[in-house]
Amino acid sequence: MTALDANPDDTASSMSQEAPAPPVVGPMAGDPAMLGLAVFIAGSVALGLAIILAATALGLLLATIWAAAVGQSAVAAVFGIFGTFWLSYAVLVLGLDHNWFAITITAVVATVRLFLLSWLIVALMLTLATLRLPLAFTALFGLVSLALLFLLLAWEQTSPLGVPSSGLLKTGGYIVLVFAALGVYLFFGAASAGTGGKGLPLGKPLMH
Repeated sequence: MTALDANPDDTASSMSQEAPAPPVVGPMAGDPAMLGLAVFIAGSVALGLAIILAATALGLLLATIWAAAVGQSAVAAVFGIFGTFWLSYAVLVLGLDHNWFAITITAVVATVRLFLLSWLIVALMLTLATLRLPLAFTALFGLVSLALLFLLLAWEQTSPLGVPSSGLLKTGGYIVLVFAALGVYLFFGAASAGTGGKGLPLGKPLMH
């Protein structure tokens, strides 16, 4: 998988819907999705560990630069958006755990709600924007949106002590693992294509 479009046989060929460009040669040649997807998976599995979240953000931002350098603007946008999500989430977790923001429990709950709502809107935007891409990408962004929705609902149902709903948090966590598994599938598709094989089927777009 080098971009977000697919070959006629529905396997990934490139993460962009732009016109084919001349082959890239030199140090930047290759598929940035292999790096981006790998660190995306790591961050998704270890959602609560700020150090891994920061590493995921760094890896995704490097993949963003790589994708932009080879002309894959759609890929660069997606990786850049997720990279800034993981970075902002790492700062949020570290800041709240170490009281960097010096705010009350009530303000903590409001801050987390605003964070989740903001990124839910972005994830929904990505989901709708990928309806013309292979189904696997739309499903990935749709699952991310669903996970953020359950996390937001969990924080909307906080106890008087500021504790979110554990049931909704667990549901959101399960959905995170599902989209991480889908990320693994996409990574193997990219790795197969990147090592001279055939990309994995990604499904037909929902919109033509």
